[in-house]
Amino acid sequence: MKLAEALILRADTQRETEQLKERLNRVVQIQEGDEPPENPQTLLQALDDAFSRSTALIQRINRTNARTPFGTAGQTLADALVERDGLMARRAALKHVINVATSNQHRFGRSEIKFVVTVDVASIQKDIDRLSREFRELDTAIQQLNWTVDLVD
Repeated sequence: MKLAEALILRADTQRETEQLKERLNRVVQIQEGDEPPENPQTLLQALDDAFSRSTALIQRINRTNARTPFGTAGQTLADALVERDGLMARRAALKHVINVATSNQHRFGRSEIKFVVTVDVASIQKDIDRLSREFRELDTAIQQLNWTVDLVD
């Protein structure tokens, strides 16, 4: 199985656990005298099985990421994933700064407090654009590698 396939399977398993939790919520408490539409014990077992499959799959994905070389600087795929997450977090933080700096402050009279922007919005936007480009390029390289690497045991 390729790493990309395992990642798809992991997402499917996560959706499955969420659906099982929702189904359990509907049957763990019913009105006296009624029968639950599904057996709660069966759902609990299915949820436990899904969590076990998910754990085993994530462990294999993590081992694969840690062992797979990425780039030419001695990085691993795990290192690239951390770098990608960092780019995303930095971009989000700068985007928040721009949103705060560019929010409209409504003044209805001269006696109200005037707010001024203390950052260079255009410069920060250029940084956001650069980070977005770096994220896309790194993410594309990661996705390409995911389809060529076999999942380790």
